[in-house]
Amino acid sequence: MPLKFCANLSFMFQETKCLLERYDLAKRAGFRAVECAFPYDYSVEDVKTTKEKAGVEQILINVFVGDVTKGELGFAAVPGKEAEFKKSLNLAVAYAKALNCSRIHIMSGRVENITRECDQAYENNMRYAADLLSKENIVGLIEPINPYSVPKYFMNSYDKGLELVKKINSPNLKLMMDLFHLQHLRGNLTNNITDLLPYVGHIQIAQVPHRNEPNTPGEVNYPYLFSVLEKLGYDGWIGLEYKPASDTVTGLKWVEEYGYKL
Repeated sequence: MPLKFCANLSFMFQETKCLLERYDLAKRAGFRAVECAFPYDYSVEDVKTTKEKAGVEQILINVFVGDVTKGELGFAAVPGKEAEFKKSLNLAVAYAKALNCSRIHIMSGRVENITRECDQAYENNMRYAADLLSKENIVGLIEPINPYSVPKYFMNSYDKGLELVKKINSPNLKLMMDLFHLQHLRGNLTNNITDLLPYVGHIQIAQVPHRNEPNTPGEVNYPYLFSVLEKLGYDGWIGLEYKPASDTVTGLKWVEEYGYKL
């Protein structure tokens, strides 16, 4: 089955500062689907209307993470922030339901020092999330993020993420496999993709280390990895969570270059 790609509106189409305007730009560029990190600066009604007017599918949003100017990136692994976590998750669910979006990336948050209390808070909160999302037919995603990109981020290990997904054992809790982070954290991409894919609910990509288009100079051979995903039968969306090296549309030449269509 041919691979299918969705635009990440938080990274792409920076030609406009307005997230809502990026929906139309993505549609004009040929995308059938989009994802975005944080739609919460806009009312759920405005985002829904904009998405529907553009005629694109919403694949993923991130959970509300708090005040990023204060360094907040979620509450799931922060002891004492259980109420904030539940409130942020409920807000994300409201947006996801309005947007007909079936995936929410549940961010763990930053912690200065990882303790047993952090681990326990995280497990308790993810169990709560899996139970809530099962009622809403939404999949929660755990994404291990490398410490070069986000220092002190709690969920920075595929071993830890996979262990928890297996432990909770819910169809509504899966890994998000961003190959940019996977390369930073583990390397050995062919074997890791093969081993992790049964537990994966979504994939994202970017070249390493500069996080630009897949065909820009870097460590990852994306034509080969795309062939690996095809052989493994991956039929989900692949989020383009990369920073365009120049303007977004010019950078999309790699899609045709690699033999794909949007």
